[in-house]
Amino acid sequence: MTSLTRIATVAAGVCAVALTACRNTKAPPVAAKATAADSADQILVRATFLLSTAGIQRGRLDADTAYVLDQESRFDLRRTHVAFTTETGAPQGTMEANRGIYDLRTHILDGTGDVVVKLVDGKMLKSPHVVYNEISHQISSDTSFTVAGPQGTQYGIGFTSNESFSKFNCLRACGANFSVQLPEK
Repeated sequence: MTSLTRIATVAAGVCAVALTACRNTKAPPVAAKATAADSADQILVRATFLLSTAGIQRGRLDADTAYVLDQESRFDLRRTHVAFTTETGAPQGTMEANRGIYDLRTHILDGTGDVVVKLVDGKMLKSPHVVYNEISHQISSDTSFTVAGPQGTQYGIGFTSNESFSKFNCLRACGANFSVQLPEK
């Protein structure tokens, strides 16, 4: 075999490999459904919002990421943290969630994914879904929850409450575990 024949054989082999590679018509991977980033007007990193009622600051909402939607009236938040305060500015509690939707029109914060609400008096609420109404100062849920405090634990499915949990109403499958100290005989 001459060197010219060898070069032609190698070139033919390279062309065959190249043509085989070009025939791979597999489509590139595409997300199965649209994400918030696809329809967002803006994407904010490390966003902060001040929560207020009638001009009085009642809290501060921080998020790692905020997708701005619906002409800057709704925010799809990731890794949210809210610090609530009373009308006088005293700390009242916190709320953390993996995800939140904050609607400026309704003043409702809808937290989902391992939601934890901690009050300054030691009570702690855990639920997969919690809704906070900024105008009525009401906290609610339609799913399972547990409230643990210094006196015991309450659990159920669905609740409505004020911000301090002093007016707490369990909706169904309600139960509790409390410690009661009995007087000695």
